[in-house]
Amino acid sequence: MGADLTLLEKALGHTFRDKGLLERALTHKSKAYEKSAEGEPATDNEQLEFLGDAILGFVVSDCLVRRYASSPEGRLSKLKALLVCAARLYEVAQDLKLGEYLLLGRGEEMTGGREKKALLSDAVEALIAALYLDADLDTARAFIESHVVGSFQPPDGEIDDAVADHKSALLEMAQALKLPPPRWVTVNEDGPEHSKTFTVEVRLGKEWVSQAQGMSKKSAGQKAAQQILQQLTEWGR
Repeated sequence: MGADLTLLEKALGHTFRDKGLLERALTHKSKAYEKSAEGEPATDNEQLEFLGDAILGFVVSDCLVRRYASSPEGRLSKLKALLVCAARLYEVAQDLKLGEYLLLGRGEEMTGGREKKALLSDAVEALIAALYLDADLDTARAFIESHVVGSFQPPDGEIDDAVADHKSALLEMAQALKLPPPRWVTVNEDGPEHSKTFTVEVRLGKEWVSQAQGMSKKSAGQKAAQQILQQLTEWGR
C-alpha cells in the first residue's frame, strides 16, 4: 500500500490487530478482480460495507434516541437520514483523507476513483465493520460518535432547513437581483486533522458578507449562504 496505514489508524483511534482486515476494508472490487485474475487470493470490502451500514444505522439511532429523548419518531428518522447518507459519509472520508488509502484497480484509478463519493462513503461503512470485527461494538461506536455524529446540532424543529440547499437558493436570488455570483472562501481551519472546524465566508456583491463555521467546508458554506439569504429577506422587507 502506498499511504502509511499507521496514520489512518491514528485518525480512526484504533490500532488493528488484524492488518489484513483493515486492508480488506480499503479494497475496492476492481482491485480484488485484478488480483484474482492474476491468480492471487483477494476479497473486496462489499461484505464489510453491508455489515458497517447496519452498525452505523443502529449506533446513530441509539445516539439520537439518547440525545433527543422527547422527539417524535418522524423527526428522529429525518435526523438519522442526515447522518447516514452518502453525502455525510463522504465528508467523513474527506476528513480522514481516505482516498489516499483506497486500494483500487487500474480502471478506477484512472477515472478518479479516489475522489468518487460512492467509493469513499462505502469505504467508511467498511471501516466501521472492520473496527467492530477487530475490536468490539464500543470501538465502532466511539468512531461513529466522534466522526459521524460529532457535534451535530440541527436547529430544533428546523429539519427542512438542515437539508435545504441554501447555496443554490442564494445563486438563484443573486441572478434575480442582477448581482454577481456569490463567492465562497475558506478563511480558517481549526482543530486536529480528524476533527476540524472550518470557517467559510460568502460575499455577494459589495454589501453582503457573512461567515459561518461547520464540521465541513460544505456545511459551513451552507450556513453562511443561509445567513446572506436572511439578510436579503430583511432588506427586501
